[in-house]
Amino acid sequence: MKQIILIIASFFVILGSFQQVTYAYTYGDPNEELIAEVYKAMDARLNENPPNYVEAETIYLTVREDIELHMGIDPSKAVIDALEAENKEEVMTAVRNILVLNIARRLQYIEQDFTDYTTTKLLLAKGLATYDALSPIIIEKDKQLDKQVREEFNLALDSLGNPGLFGVGEKESDIDVFIKSKEKIIETLSEQFNIENVEVGHFVPEEGQISEEPKFVNLNDIKNWIPLVLILVVIIIIVVYALKRKKETSR
Repeated sequence: MKQIILIIASFFVILGSFQQVTYAYTYGDPNEELIAEVYKAMDARLNENPPNYVEAETIYLTVREDIELHMGIDPSKAVIDALEAENKEEVMTAVRNILVLNIARRLQYIEQDFTDYTTTKLLLAKGLATYDALSPIIIEKDKQLDKQVREEFNLALDSLGNPGLFGVGEKESDIDVFIKSKEKIIETLSEQFNIENVEVGHFVPEEGQISEEPKFVNLNDIKNWIPLVLILVVIIIIVVYALKRKKETSR
């Protein structure tokens, strides 16, 4: 009985590690986006009396490198310059612009790798988590517009389809529907936050480069179970061999 439990436990440990992201990159909670959390934390510090610019800058510096890598130097420089000038409104405007760029980046990567359901669904969740941080600004201007943006996110999610589990519950994806929702979301946010161009910095990987977005193992695809099955078989063989040797030595 103990050996059976050992086999099962080992299998699930391996299953968990198998589902890790390529390049040892982890997203953490799929319903949270680090940049959005930084925005909220900075907003809280700048709403102190007096505004705590030192702490706000310290918080921003935790994501500065990633922002400059993915979205270029200029958006990040706008934040740093505003912090040094101790201009609260300009700081928050610059960070909101980065959030819009981040949403556009997430959506762009989904379109580029549309057939990878596991990754695209997670990236869309990250995009929505980013929008959640901007949502109060939109609601203050137009509640109906906020509902429309969220509806486009829902349509985008539905357009991803669903590979099902071994074909059960399978739903076909529709990239055309996704592109329409993506364009509406980006257009709406660009207008609301006065952003002329969302394709800046290292927004799209150059030809021949590996996308820096992480890849996930899709366990709905039967061929991805082959390594797991082989590992499990090896574990069983080892355990059976060990039990056989134990019986022989106890005689």
